Amino acid sequence: MIFAAGFGKRMGALTKKRPKPLIEVGGKALIDHALDLVAAVAPERIVVNAHYKADLLANHLAGRDVLLSVEEPGILETGGGLRHALPLLGEGPAYTMNTDMVWRGPNPLTLLSRHWAPERMDALLLCIPPAQAQGHDGGGDFLIDSDGRASRGAGLIYSGVQIIRTDLLNEIEEDAFSLNLLWDRMLTRRTLHAIAYPGAWCDVGQPAGIAKAERLLEDVDV
Repeated sequence: MIFAAGFGKRMGALTKKRPKPLIEVGGKALIDHALDLVAAVAPERIVVNAHYKADLLANHLAGRDVLLSVEEPGILETGGGLRHALPLLGEGPAYTMNTDMVWRGPNPLTLLSRHWAPERMDALLLCIPPAQAQGHDGGGDFLIDSDGRASRGAGLIYSGVQIIRTDLLNEIEEDAFSLNLLWDRMLTRRTLHAIAYPGAWCDVGQPAGIAKAERLLEDVDV
C-alpha cells in the first residue's frame, strides 16, 4: 500500500498543480522511486491511495499493474486510507510506505521482510538513526529495546515504511484516523516492533529536501 492521497502543503507552490508523489527527484517522480522498491518484493497486489488531484495520479499510473483506491469526498488519513483499500489489498499483512523519501542502501521492503515474525509482531516499523537522516526537521519517534520491541521516545525516526497486520484496523471506530491509533494499541500489547535502517535516508517533504535527495542518490555527502 503506497500512501499518495495527501495535499503536500509543505511543498508550497510545487503542489499547486500536482500531487506530491508526482514531484520529480533525479528526473523521476517520487511515486516511481517507491514503485521501483516495491518491484523487488513482488507483492501479490500493489495499491495506491489518492485524493488530492487523483486524476493526475491515475493518468500517471495508467497501464501499470497498480490498483487505485480513491478517497472521496474527504481524505481518510493513513489508517482510514489503509482500511478503505482493504477490498483491493486482500487479506493478510501488508507493506505500507510513504512516497516522500529516497534511500541509499538496502531495499527497505526486503529488509523488513527478512525480520518479519508474525507470531509475535502486529507491526514492524523501519526506523532511521538521526545521523543517517537528511531533510528531517523533527525529533525522533521510537526507541527499540533488546527484543526489538518499539516504544515512543526521541530516538529513531520512523521512515514511513512498515509491515502491518490489517485485520486490526477493524478495532478503530473512526472513519478517518492515523495509524498512530493502531500503533498505540500495539504498544499496550507489546506487539509493535521496529528495526533500524543501516543506510541513508532523505525526507522529501519540503522543497529543500529535493536537492538533498538528489545528492543522496548520487552518493555524494550531504
